[in-house]
Amino acid sequence: MSPTEGRPDYDTPHSPSQTAQAEPARERTEETLFNLWQTSRALLPSQTTIGATRPLNRKSIALAHRVARMCATDVHKLFWSDHPYRMLFLLALSFARGVFPVFKGYSHAMIINEIQSLFVSNYSSWARLTQLVGAEVLRMAGERLLESFAADNEQFLQNSIRFLVEYQQLEQRVRLDVPTLSDPVIRDLLAESDMFVASFQALGGFGFTSPFNVIRVFTLLSEIISHLFVLSSVPHGTLPFLALLLSLASAAAPFFRQFYGPRFDARPYSASEMRQAERQEQMRQLVFSETHRPEVMLFGLGPWIMNTWSSARRTALDIQNDRLPHHFPLEALLAQVNMAQVIASLHNVPFMLMLQSSTALGSLALYRTSAQAFVLAISSLFATAQAAIQSIFLMGAFCAFMELKPQLRPLATDRAVYAPRVGGMKIEARNIAYTYPGASEPALKDVNLTLEAGETLALVGYNGSGKSTLAKLLLRIIEFDSGELLVNDVDIRRYDPVELHAASAAVFQNFARYDTTVAENVGTGFVHDIERPTAVRKALRLAQCEQVVDGLPYGIDTRLDSDTSSASPSPVGTSMPPLPERTPHGLSGGEWQRIALARAFMRANRPEIDLLVFDEPTSALDAQAQAKIFDTIDTMSRSSSGQKCKTVVFITHRLSTARRADKVAMMENGRVIEFGSHEDLLARDGSYAALYQASV
Repeated sequence: MSPTEGRPDYDTPHSPSQTAQAEPARERTEETLFNLWQTSRALLPSQTTIGATRPLNRKSIALAHRVARMCATDVHKLFWSDHPYRMLFLLALSFARGVFPVFKGYSHAMIINEIQSLFVSNYSSWARLTQLVGAEVLRMAGERLLESFAADNEQFLQNSIRFLVEYQQLEQRVRLDVPTLSDPVIRDLLAESDMFVASFQALGGFGFTSPFNVIRVFTLLSEIISHLFVLSSVPHGTLPFLALLLSLASAAAPFFRQFYGPRFDARPYSASEMRQAERQEQMRQLVFSETHRPEVMLFGLGPWIMNTWSSARRTALDIQNDRLPHHFPLEALLAQVNMAQVIASLHNVPFMLMLQSSTALGSLALYRTSAQAFVLAISSLFATAQAAIQSIFLMGAFCAFMELKPQLRPLATDRAVYAPRVGGMKIEARNIAYTYPGASEPALKDVNLTLEAGETLALVGYNGSGKSTLAKLLLRIIEFDSGELLVNDVDIRRYDPVELHAASAAVFQNFARYDTTVAENVGTGFVHDIERPTAVRKALRLAQCEQVVDGLPYGIDTRLDSDTSSASPSPVGTSMPPLPERTPHGLSGGEWQRIALARAFMRANRPEIDLLVFDEPTSALDAQAQAKIFDTIDTMSRSSSGQKCKTVVFITHRLSTARRADKVAMMENGRVIEFGSHEDLLARDGSYAALYQASV
């Protein structure tokens, strides 16, 4: 099964918060996984605790049943569709495991009975005893071989399913946009979904939600039934107190098994293996980092991230399979003869000194073993119950998260196809307002401006005036709260953001600094050319960064020292080694800004690009370098005949640069207080004129 199979459809329902706003009546009557997950959190004393264990009571059990009914079938169907024959093999072996203890008990009973007969009567022989002991050794060897096959099969299935679930989780997170992931409730949902995915790091981690654990529960039930059958068929007698003590003492003998188990030493990880671990972690950081999120959206990095992660992750999981201990059949057979079981059986021999010769000691031992196993199995079932309830709610969080739809994506019935306009993108904002989640004051209010196709707009103003926020709205990175934003005379909310992003290029003020090579730091601007050194070098040359890169130890293959403070931590339970110790190369602020410019230039001069947005693109450069960069931007915005073919929006604090623009928007406290050409605003002698006079 390919990683792309089993994915949720792209036209899945809106995120819960958006659905609640759009269809409140329907939300009250329709039971969804998200609603059930929220209800389960309401059972907690405090909903601020992520992954807190739900109480084990009648209400939580009923709620877990409803969650399981809605999503468990689909989850397990996904597991079965990947490797059905291996799952059937696992199921068959798991049911067989349930009766293994009974066969063992009968075998031990026959040996003990034969030893008893050998000592107290003449109706037994050493040949018969040797035959029974030999049969027991073969039974143990056969059971061990079956267990070995089952363990290898389980490990293969676990890695396969683990990869598939991790892939879907990452892919869904890549697909979601900034507004969706900014919702605090969605963040909690994602956190518990991550816990579900992390539970695949080890077998037996999350109760009934795993097919392995479901099968093990059935194995335990099969064992209970088998022991009940044994107990019902053995006549009960009264054992002397001393015999009971010896019986309990012999039950502790299996704990000595740890001293007889096979040993193996793990080899150190190779450089290739460590590179794969590093690669998959780099891709995870791109997905989980909030700093990287705008560029992941704008540059359409999702498919590239998933393909790269998928390749590295598959290799890493294959590496882990190779690290499993493998024994030759003879070695496995000798190493796994359970001496503790033999000792435990021999401890029953003293029974013959205390009981009548007519008493079958083997039957007494079988009764004792079955009784103990029965009690332990019942205890294990009760101990599993609360963990199983919790795991079902985590599975529900995963399924609810997979149903989310990006808030910026329009409904299919409202969607309009983006049609490029000759000369660039026309933009019109009418009374736009926006408040960041959790903020008390709006970042934008009553913003109005009109930008014709092919025009250049300079956004100026003091820090915190809303310039960067407006740029993100124009790029469809965040959603405005009220007003209208028209692109080519169509409401921007009717466009699929993916289409708008494919027609845009930008440099953000807080641009991403990727923990990878120069080539990939630049190439992510247009991933289709990421492996074309000529395209990367052309972008570097346009950004006047070629000399800087040529001075690096390995040129465009030099790994850069990124700011990792915004990167996500490693996933819970990471089983690969730490990232390899390599010395990345540091860059100055101005050099990093040139890298970010080169990233944008990878796509800025492409014919499908209609909008260029630059947020303080030259703040760390000198005046001469700044002039050259803006000359390059102007050249890119024109066709070969010199006609304007792209709309340009740039933010700057240097008002001498604003003179290059066709229009200037002076912003203050989230409002556009002055709008017009540079000459018009100077003639008004207002805030812009005062700011300009102070800067020159």
